Amino acid sequence: MKELLTYIVQSLVDHPDEVSVTERKADGETVYEVRVADGDMGKVIGRQGRIVKQIRILMKAVAQRKGKKISVDILD
Repeated sequence: MKELLTYIVQSLVDHPDEVSVTERKADGETVYEVRVADGDMGKVIGRQGRIVKQIRILMKAVAQRKGKKISVDILD
């Protein structure tokens, strides 16, 4: 799952080598924290948050098929 999220985010940004995804457990779910270069933040979030919303929907669908609960956070 972490690899899929990393691949998706790296495909969207100008500086894919600066993408980092960390994984932590919180309240029975896995939280993925995504960090990107400052100039790439807008590309990951999208207009009115549309891109990040679609990333979250996709990742939750994959997790649901595996019987897991996840959330995706984009950090500064």
